[in-house]
Amino acid sequence: MILAGFSLFIIFLLVIGMPVAFTLSVAGILGIIQFVDVSFLSQVPVIAYKTLDSYVLTSVPLYILMSQIMLTGRVGSGLFELGSKWMGHLPGGLGIATIFACAIFAAISGSSVATAVTIGAMAIPEMLKRGYDRKLVLGSVAAGGTLGILIPPSIPMILYGTITDESVGKLFMSGVVPGALLTVLFICYIVFASWDKPREPRSSHAEKMKSLRENIWGLFLPVIIIGGIYTGIFTPTEAAAVGTVYALAITFFVYRSVTIQDMPAILRATIKTSCMIFSIMIGAMLFGYILTILQVPQALMRLVTEGDLNRWIVMLGINIMLLILGCVLETVSIILITLPMLYPIIKALGFDPIWFNVVLLINMELALITPPVGMNLFVIKGISEDSSIQDIIAGAAPFAAIMVFEILLLCFVPEIATWLPSVLK
Repeated sequence: MILAGFSLFIIFLLVIGMPVAFTLSVAGILGIIQFVDVSFLSQVPVIAYKTLDSYVLTSVPLYILMSQIMLTGRVGSGLFELGSKWMGHLPGGLGIATIFACAIFAAISGSSVATAVTIGAMAIPEMLKRGYDRKLVLGSVAAGGTLGILIPPSIPMILYGTITDESVGKLFMSGVVPGALLTVLFICYIVFASWDKPREPRSSHAEKMKSLRENIWGLFLPVIIIGGIYTGIFTPTEAAAVGTVYALAITFFVYRSVTIQDMPAILRATIKTSCMIFSIMIGAMLFGYILTILQVPQALMRLVTEGDLNRWIVMLGINIMLLILGCVLETVSIILITLPMLYPIIKALGFDPIWFNVVLLINMELALITPPVGMNLFVIKGISEDSSIQDIIAGAAPFAAIMVFEILLLCFVPEIATWLPSVLK
């Protein structure tokens, strides 16, 4: 009853337009006043400090800074051009190039919105000009952008590790195979949907090699980050610093696409996004504090474990809940609100927390292209103003079905997510 009451109160605050961070903070503070004691308000700054007092969290603004540098440096457009030269002659070739560019840029930026904006701004007009089906074009960019939170490095994975104390390195490794598989499934659908459509002329070998030479530096960034983590050269947190320095070096001195004059805007965008994430974290921890005092997570765990429910029925319910939340909230908020309650339940039911990380993130990807508040749907609408939101939703629907299929596949074959972390240790 307490959880239901808090949920209704939070929904009310969100509906009247209060930002998520303040909504959660207000709920937590009022809960302390109502159910504990006014004197406990002295714990609010302590909770805020302890929430952000984590070495791992230093990587969050660094990954965001790296993403902003690569976004301003137009690295994504080069990746799309590279993909179009090498794969444009295949059925749905530019669609394949779009998914390829999204997957690589996702590994660079860790941001779904940045991926959709960067690749979509070039891919959508180019594909429409070549006569591709509008719904397929819009859907492929919207869905390709979601790969940003599954393919490492991923800010949601860092938050997951911070909340649960799971190894961020293992979490990063768990997303590689599922991310690659989802990319392949997206490409297979595009090939199937475009099989009888006209194809682009094959680029010459010289054109392919020229494109590869021009964009090879951008391709090296995910290799350096992921390879450095997996070989133990540096930690995921240190990888953020290495990646940022590398991004600065190639955009300043190789591509010459970023200048000193661009840095204030890049830093402002980084600070704004970082503060948003950290504010939501503080609000979520305040809300979680009062729920813990009232023993709501423990009560939920007893309800699940003593109710003699099949654990897969519980998992189905969790997936449905995450999908519903994804329709009204964004990824970071959902993870920070739900994970402190879901994590003990997952462990009590015998599910692998590393595996659940991937299931959770695919649900979050699904949320990004699910109306009414699918973030990527509105991003695509913003960069393709002449397209209707109905066309964007219809184009994204087959890709959403593919994501649901991968979640089911992960339930039957959990090794898809757990094999690589167990091998590399």
